[in-house]
Amino acid sequence: MRILAAGDEFVGTGLLVDAVRAEIADAEFNRLSLPWPVEPFGPVGGVNEASGTEEQVIEAVDGAEVAVTQMAPFTKKVFAAAPQLRMVSVSRGGPVNVDLAAATEAGVAVTFAPGRNAAAAAEFAIGLILAGMRRIAKASAELLAGEWRGDYYAYTNAGIELEGTTVGLVGYGAIGSRVAKVLVAFGAHVLVSDPFADPAKIAADGAEVVELDELLRRSSVVSLHARLTEQTKHLINAEKLALLPEGAVLVNSARGGLLDYAPLPDALRSGRLGALALDVYDVEPPPADWALRDAPNVIATPHLAGASRQTAERAARIVAAEAGRYARGEKLVNVANPEVLQ
Repeated sequence: MRILAAGDEFVGTGLLVDAVRAEIADAEFNRLSLPWPVEPFGPVGGVNEASGTEEQVIEAVDGAEVAVTQMAPFTKKVFAAAPQLRMVSVSRGGPVNVDLAAATEAGVAVTFAPGRNAAAAAEFAIGLILAGMRRIAKASAELLAGEWRGDYYAYTNAGIELEGTTVGLVGYGAIGSRVAKVLVAFGAHVLVSDPFADPAKIAADGAEVVELDELLRRSSVVSLHARLTEQTKHLINAEKLALLPEGAVLVNSARGGLLDYAPLPDALRSGRLGALALDVYDVEPPPADWALRDAPNVIATPHLAGASRQTAERAARIVAAEAGRYARGEKLVNVANPEVLQ
């Protein structure tokens, strides 16, 4: 069986090849190396968050029955040029770089890798929460610039502890549920808003299910973990920000589109937000004139939540396992277009 391994600078082509070989000993490979994350991803041929070009993929996929990738754009044009292709396995939480309608029309099964970065993203979210509550990033930058901020020990400037604090989680999937368990272990009181989550599981994890507005009113810290859909776009906007307690900490390490960024500078300057910790943005990377650059108490990292070596290795193993199931004629596990299998 010929397989296209289209890796990048994170989930490398070599990682993909080695993982697939562990599943399919006699596999033959076409190889493609893409420039993400050294070069940002973007829209390509009608799909989102892709790296490389349609022409590169068309050339590389020639003769391949299966493709394993993280970022390669699989568009209508690519599927039209690759009639032999039967499966694309994407090592991401969702196959956003694949035109699902075109894949289905072409009879190509598309699989994905839910939870591949759950541990890394959950740990990173906890780090952002702590950094926002305790001024870790700001105090470090000031000290390295030669300023000793002893006044941070003054009662009015001191941060807050997780123990005994109410923390609201918006979304309770693979990442949000991990974050909740860590917060509960710290002694926080955890509120959860997620209409699709199992209330019994949330309660068993030690958290409380509430509606979004109640969560915002009661939480000193709010962390976003929902999927981005048409329904959740700008889920947290000016109206919702106004519900937060004065000085609340807001964290977004999920998707930039969940948050309306326009009202955030004023919310920080007014004190409505005590701190804002971000790993994702409405525009990536943020432009030079980004309004939050001059706003107080902002922590900003360049979309790093899932960036662990274990995530890359796990992602390669997940897509390789799907390739192995396909080669052995077994049922695929995480299929985005299951109607193709009918």
